[in-house]
Amino acid sequence: MSKSSAILKQNLAFLMPNYRKGPIVVERGKGSYVWDADGKKYLDFFPGWGVSGLGHCAPRVVAAIRQQATRLLHVSNNYSTDLQAQLAKTLVQKSFKGRVFFSNSGAESTEAAIKLARRYGDQTGERYEIITMKKSFHGRTFAALSATGQPEYSKGFGPMVRGFRHVPFGDFEAVRKAVTDRTVAVMLEPVQGEGGIHVASLDYVRKLRDYCTQHKILLIFDEVQTGMGRTGKLFAFQHYGVEPDVMTLAKSLGNGVPIGAVVAATPYGEILQPGTHASTYGGSPLVCAASLAVFETIQKENLLANARKMGQYLRQGLEILQKKYPLVKEIRGLGVMLGMELDIPGAEIVESCAKQGLLINCTQQTVLRIMPSMQVNRAECDKALKILDKTLAEVKN
Repeated sequence: MSKSSAILKQNLAFLMPNYRKGPIVVERGKGSYVWDADGKKYLDFFPGWGVSGLGHCAPRVVAAIRQQATRLLHVSNNYSTDLQAQLAKTLVQKSFKGRVFFSNSGAESTEAAIKLARRYGDQTGERYEIITMKKSFHGRTFAALSATGQPEYSKGFGPMVRGFRHVPFGDFEAVRKAVTDRTVAVMLEPVQGEGGIHVASLDYVRKLRDYCTQHKILLIFDEVQTGMGRTGKLFAFQHYGVEPDVMTLAKSLGNGVPIGAVVAATPYGEILQPGTHASTYGGSPLVCAASLAVFETIQKENLLANARKMGQYLRQGLEILQKKYPLVKEIRGLGVMLGMELDIPGAEIVESCAKQGLLINCTQQTVLRIMPSMQVNRAECDKALKILDKTLAEVKN
């Protein structure tokens, strides 16, 4: 029995079966590559569900974790640390004027944003309804699941948290018609990831911004997947020339360590007062040190420019495949956050690519999600495109 097979056998015996795990046992990673327990090398174009935005084991992040691990791992939020203050200041300086709350994940950031919005609604007239988008994904905890606009994720877990209304993504009139005197916030992902890599239009986002401002409704952007440079700008809202009132972050914020954050604009950042919300591990010294190293790496290695350049290069390659294979319906996305929609189920293609050494993802059954790290290079893109080309040719035949 191979080493991978033995580990898979243990997983099957002792782990809850809530994940649809593939046959690969990942043992180590570096840059755009991972190696399995038996030494096989894979090009990872969906690293950690978008968590490892700088690639696996980014050197500055690893060094920061090592150094901090010898000084202080955790301290309660009853006390202050310089690292937490530095990271909050950096987030505000890089996004918009406001205040920061630290959590451990995207779902926890969503929960905090929802509580902040409802607190705001309680203070301004018994408003609690939040409008979110169909095909959205905001997390697996209960309020986040209730906000998610994909009923299949909540099946069997009802009743959901009340107060959420779902409307079609990209349809401003649908939002306007859904607003009632109970509406306190509109929440959306600027680019829907789990929903199939759908990019919000400039006109849609600007209309939402104006409407929310006019009616004192909070505009919340879920940037858990789009945040930290993947789209070619540090935050996706910066493509639109507007600022949200509240922004949620996680995934690449720590490049592998569990950290989430909520940035709330002035004056909304002062709504959550002592005793209203908390997170035991949120913003620990270890994760803050890692996240500060993420910011440093993005700046010193010019990764925003690389995400734009390699995203365009990869997109052009995917569009060539689209012309070659009629089963490819559309290529869409921003930066290195790309989707290839097929007119057939994509699971078999994902499996075939993995056998040839390329890791990608399929969402909504027919959309291949291709999200390499921001430090990906041209040779790695060429290698991925070659494997995709071969796989699509096999499907065609």
